[in-house]
Amino acid sequence: MAMKIKNRHRLKEREVKELALDLKTRFHSDFFDEKAAIDIGTLEEFTVLLINDSIDFMIYNNKFVFTLQGIAKYQPKTNFVVVDMGAVGFVTKGADVMAPGITDADESIQKEDLVWICDEKYHKSLAVGVALMSGEEMKTKKQGKAVKTVHYVGDRLWTLSH
Repeated sequence: MAMKIKNRHRLKEREVKELALDLKTRFHSDFFDEKAAIDIGTLEEFTVLLINDSIDFMIYNNKFVFTLQGIAKYQPKTNFVVVDMGAVGFVTKGADVMAPGITDADESIQKEDLVWICDEKYHKSLAVGVALMSGEEMKTKKQGKAVKTVHYVGDRLWTLSH
């Protein structure tokens, strides 16, 4: 299916610099050159950021967050949550991540941070979500919701961008 991106326009150099700084601050890595040609647009109900025509980021709660495609491309080293293989089927259907299914997490995660979820065996990205507890709590708590899922393998955004 061809994707129809509406209201697509190129970010100004100043906006690209601000975005690069924001992402570097949050993820401790450079993801693109400040002179990169970056577009923003709307794909159905999603506001997306395109880098070389690849939908690598989306906006959630006024913050840029990786799409699964962006995670695969840039392989961020922070804000990760690792789930056991028993949780994979639920997460890939859009379920929120429960604390008992978490085997590891970045200890620097704070409540309300945007995180990405991967499986423990292959470390493939499964979903993106909002932390409902800190990374330390995710590793020690044995009950409750740990991450609210906002984007996952097979959802509408994933389908439209493939």
